[in-house]
Amino acid sequence: MKTDDVLDVFREAGALLEGHFILSSGRRSPVFLQKALIFKNPVLTAKLCAALADTVRDHLGALPDVIVAPAMGGVIPGYEMARQLGLESMFMEREGGDFVLRRGFALEPGQTVLMVEDIVTTGLSSRETIAAITAAGGRVVAGCCIFDRSGGEADIGVPLISLAAKRFPDYDPNDLPDDLARLEAVKPGSRGLA
Repeated sequence: MKTDDVLDVFREAGALLEGHFILSSGRRSPVFLQKALIFKNPVLTAKLCAALADTVRDHLGALPDVIVAPAMGGVIPGYEMARQLGLESMFMEREGGDFVLRRGFALEPGQTVLMVEDIVTTGLSSRETIAAITAAGGRVVAGCCIFDRSGGEADIGVPLISLAAKRFPDYDPNDLPDDLARLEAVKPGSRGLA
């Protein structure tokens, strides 16, 4: 799948939104990828994750031992990637602001991990998840995501394998173009602003 094909899947699900959006980073954008509208549809989720699993196989050669994803956004693609790759899936949750493994999940020392995200914009959640995986004894061989909004610029500290990558415009809230400033800003994402 190419980026345009992935965007077509988002359009099909009504998940490619246009307007004035407040991103989880606090920056503003005229485009928002509402991945929850993809993940409510198992057929579309499987389609995207099957293509991403093929891309991961091509890039890694040898598969890791396990998938670990950050909650909340990575739980569904993490599970589906594990299903596609024949691996187990775990997820990290925030506790006191930091990601940790809970619910009986544990990594063996040195266990190799593929960190799975839904969408990467700045890479902050990915870096936090990778640091937590390392602290829990795992060794992250790569990260992957369905969509890289940074267009390949996000540095997560390990190779980032994406199914699609495109840099959508985003702006500091104090330096908006006139056409965006005229629209009411909405926050469709899940993470609160600092």
